[in-house]
Amino acid sequence: MLSQLSIQNYALIRKLEIDFNNGLSVITGETGTGKSIILGALALIVGKRADTQVLFEENKKCIIEGSFLIKNYGLKDFFEKNDIDYDDITILRREINKQGRTRAFINDTPVNLGLLKELGDKLLNIHSQNIITTINNSDFQLAIIDDYAQHSDLLKLFKHNFKEFVQKKKLLNALKESENKAKAEQDYNTFLLNELESAAISPNEQQEIENELEILNNSEEIKENLFKFTTALKINESNLIAQLTEIELLLKKFSNVHPDIKKLNERMSSTLIELSDISDEVEKIEESISFDPERINNLSDRLDLIYKLLQKHKVLKVNELLVIKESLSEKLFEIISLDKKIKEIKSEVDSKENELWKISEKISKNRLKAIPEIEKIIIQSLNELGIPEAQFLIEHKHKEQFTIDGNDRIGFLFNANKGGIPGELSSIASGGELSRLMLSIKSLISKRNLLPTIIFDEIDSGVSGKIAGKVGAILSKMSKNMQVIVITHLPQIAGKGSTHYVVTKEIEGNFTKTLIKKIEKNERIAEIAKMLSGTDKSKSAIETAKELLN
Repeated sequence: MLSQLSIQNYALIRKLEIDFNNGLSVITGETGTGKSIILGALALIVGKRADTQVLFEENKKCIIEGSFLIKNYGLKDFFEKNDIDYDDITILRREINKQGRTRAFINDTPVNLGLLKELGDKLLNIHSQNIITTINNSDFQLAIIDDYAQHSDLLKLFKHNFKEFVQKKKLLNALKESENKAKAEQDYNTFLLNELESAAISPNEQQEIENELEILNNSEEIKENLFKFTTALKINESNLIAQLTEIELLLKKFSNVHPDIKKLNERMSSTLIELSDISDEVEKIEESISFDPERINNLSDRLDLIYKLLQKHKVLKVNELLVIKESLSEKLFEIISLDKKIKEIKSEVDSKENELWKISEKISKNRLKAIPEIEKIIIQSLNELGIPEAQFLIEHKHKEQFTIDGNDRIGFLFNANKGGIPGELSSIASGGELSRLMLSIKSLISKRNLLPTIIFDEIDSGVSGKIAGKVGAILSKMSKNMQVIVITHLPQIAGKGSTHYVVTKEIEGNFTKTLIKKIEKNERIAEIAKMLSGTDKSKSAIETAKELLN
């Protein structure tokens, strides 16, 4: 429950602290004093977005802090999961600086706004006049039935499985799209791969062919020059080797006489041996070369094929063609593996879908079982609240497809008049009827839901007199199970409170500020009498106020 609220520099509030008690707390005050400002501050500490317009003084930051007693609400797992220090008295704090930047804290641990809202939703439910429109929301209507059905574990299991189902289905669709794209290119890729495989190109083949063609195309000139070389070296009568042999003999005569001549003779002998080897090698090369037009044609055709493939695939080197060939082979293999993977994922999707059907069937049964009970309780409550001929029906239909909440479609139908045809709330219910219907619903779920605190802002809109007393009685009954805080203009409701606060407004210098004060019995009598008769606290108003308090 909310035990304390501290507000600094927010709207019309410079500084304000309120201690709250268990049971039913009522907040009263004249219109415009700032009662709803307090509600707005509370909304901020449970995750509502804010802007700089909330600042009382623009050069100072706004700080709103709420203390909650949470010992009996099973929230330790939330704190452990999010690595936040747990305390039976948990403090939620919101700070807003003059630039509009906001910071949130849980027990002095900085948290993001989403986490603050997640915890706030477990601690506090704020019901303001504009929230009445949420009663028309199908998600809200479904949540009411689920709250009453008390199958949160089943819903949690369904949502977990549904998220997995959606992810797997998304993966399946992506794989199918990839497969369709691959199959659309399959024939062309197969043609390209067959073409490259048929070509059977080796890594260095292009260079080797170009080199061999260069030799073949110049074979006659090469042979002629090589023949001239061998002729000059050892075939002519005055060939070079013969002349060098004579010179070597001249040196040999004196090699034993002079050591330097001996060295030169040895070098000359080595040179002659080397020249002879060179001559033999050149002769072999010359004999191996022959002009072969057929070989030239074959090599030219082969080289043309390689050039065409290079041009076709827009690459410059044979190695790049081999990479393309490997890539095409992988793409075609992927189609086979994709087909296998698609079958596996489809099997998982089907299995998960069957599982969802089983869980959703249990959820639907629980909802269908809860609907007649809810209808009966709501009608009874509406009768007590002055709509004796109220008709309230919950329409149930099955959806063809799953959503995160199952495959049920829910609609609330209402008619306040006997013989009338129940219709959608937005088109058939007045503001006062909607207020009473919402109160009936909140009263219903308060018995089932362990939510610690609920706050009503003018739930009494559109009601008065005896019905206002009935509203107060329901609020009082709700406060036996939870903390209820009500902002009201009606004395009949104010008299039901176990704790009473009055909001006032006063001028301080150039500022107007809002104040709140807890009042006791005599002050309460005066306040309720004022609510009954305006500023004139007549004797009859005072007596009536006493009766309301008693």
